[in-house]
Amino acid sequence: MPRNCKRAMLDQIRKYNLWDGNVPELGFLRTNYTDKIQSATGNRLVKVIIGQRRAGKSFVLRQLAKRLMDDGVPAQNILYINKEYIEFGDVKTADDLQLLYQEYRSVLQPNGKVYLFIDEVQHVLQWEQFVNSHSQDFAEPQEIFISGSNSDLLSGELATLLSGRYVEFEILPYSFQEYATMEDLPINRENYLHFLQMGMLPELFYLHTEDMRRNYVAAVKDTVMLRDIVRRYNVKDPQLLEDLFRYLVNNAGRLTSISNIVNYFQSLGRKTNYETLSSYASYLGKAFLMHKAERFHIAGKEIMTGNAKYYSNDLAYYNYLYRGFAYGFGNLLENAIYLDLRRNGWQPYVGVQGTSEVDFVAIKGEQKIYVQVCWEMASNEETAQREYAPLLKISDQYRKVVISLDEIRFPNNNGIEHLFPWELSAIL
Repeated sequence: MPRNCKRAMLDQIRKYNLWDGNVPELGFLRTNYTDKIQSATGNRLVKVIIGQRRAGKSFVLRQLAKRLMDDGVPAQNILYINKEYIEFGDVKTADDLQLLYQEYRSVLQPNGKVYLFIDEVQHVLQWEQFVNSHSQDFAEPQEIFISGSNSDLLSGELATLLSGRYVEFEILPYSFQEYATMEDLPINRENYLHFLQMGMLPELFYLHTEDMRRNYVAAVKDTVMLRDIVRRYNVKDPQLLEDLFRYLVNNAGRLTSISNIVNYFQSLGRKTNYETLSSYASYLGKAFLMHKAERFHIAGKEIMTGNAKYYSNDLAYYNYLYRGFAYGFGNLLENAIYLDLRRNGWQPYVGVQGTSEVDFVAIKGEQKIYVQVCWEMASNEETAQREYAPLLKISDQYRKVVISLDEIRFPNNNGIEHLFPWELSAIL
């Protein structure tokens, strides 16, 4: 990259940075994320922000940059690069990134630590060397924030180079609490029901018709599949990939196995095999379109292979694209609770206790919580007994809750609490 090109690029990217009093669009402030990430600053750990494309990673990065400036970091000490913008098109390799960075230091002349934000960093070839080198540079101290739309971002060379010198944060679409705050709505059952029938990708809130929202969700899905899966993994049958996604969305919350899915497609006359569908399912997970919940043996305290459950990263894929006849509100609620657990930093598993199943055994470090999800229990005593029964069989002292959308609250049952869905985040 010639020097005149570097200087021209620096002029072009000013509008995306905080220099000269400029404040880029920040969007709805996602303080639940920025608080967590900012609390991890002040060191040489690389802050890695991952999540599905269009889930709001760029807004979170810009909000972090603005918070740093508000806390006293000079604007010229913050450099924001977004590889999805055409102005950064010439930054193709780690060498290009280094040249741009050197030009930035020459022109802006930051004094002290530099805060470097690189959005969608996976589009820069050999970016790992640049990040590793600059994160450990004691002569020119820097704190680096990177984002990516694939969970493979930290696989291979970067993980080896950094040897644990990073901290990771996953960005998910809006929660119910964020939705209610943004729309200035009371936290109640009626609004939660509305939340379940929508999608929470940030851009959806600027689209005012059902058709526009449906087209946007379809476009996001197509973009993720093409750019983050088909091209990245050289997928040979994109239609099968989409059909698998449709199948998993419509069977969210149901125990299944790759073998069962192979049998399903073969019954429709589709030519496929275990290896292909297993790979495609893993690609959907790596691109954050789907999440896999493994089974967890409660007594044995170990993860079990075989059957598992899958959950969508956003309810929009069912609500706008793939409405299936066997799917109901209970599935939407269970999917939403799964996302809330992940959103709060917990890893949810499907609990197995003998012949009983607990919807979620969620683990975070040494903490554990058992969660059973039900649409409603008040109308049927047998339903209530069925939901409490698996939790009553667990003898340990970890917290146990049943979540439902009943209009009344059930009393504590031998230590098992009844919560409404919007109350879960407050206890996590």
